[in-house]
Amino acid sequence: MRYPVPDLPSGEWRETEIEVERSRFIAWLCHAPAVAAFEALLSSARERHPNASHHCSAFIAGPPGEQTAIGFSDDGEPGGTAGRPMFQVLEGSGLGQVGCVVTRYFGGTKLGTGGLARAYSQAVSQALETLPRREVIERSPLHFRVDFSGEAEARAWLAERDIPVEAADYDAEGVRLTIGWPRDLAVDLSPLASRLRGHLELIEA
Repeated sequence: MRYPVPDLPSGEWRETEIEVERSRFIAWLCHAPAVAAFEALLSSARERHPNASHHCSAFIAGPPGEQTAIGFSDDGEPGGTAGRPMFQVLEGSGLGQVGCVVTRYFGGTKLGTGGLARAYSQAVSQALETLPRREVIERSPLHFRVDFSGEAEARAWLAERDIPVEAADYDAEGVRLTIGWPRDLAVDLSPLASRLRGHLELIEA
């Protein structure tokens, strides 16, 4: 499976702000490959804005469509007016591994349930517009053996296809390579085996 994720280093976030009826809505987005990354973002938002009215949140700590490592919170806003609308925007973006917090400073004018849902959704949508992204490719380990003379050729073939070599183990018979094969592609090393004139042995895990 291949999907976009926020292209942000660990511990960093993208921050944007909108104003609705004098209420400030500050949106924070981070890369959240695990729930702990989202929790760190939420802690940072609370530390930086201790006097804010609310810190509402939503996260998907996995691929798009993830059903377990997800969550959202209204943080004191009327039920269903903040966390769920935020989550729906994240879900609709097609992003995975993403965490979001929207910090609100109440401006004195009540927005009503519909107005709140629109404001929180808008805050997240605007933040997503400028969010840098990169593609994640889910991979499975694949092991094969080549002769010493074939290692450079094998590495070059893999590099042409952006397939990473995760480990190389050497013994008297040659080199055992462990690679990260894309899960969305059928395993096919026959073109490489042809290049190596058959001197390739696939090893079952």
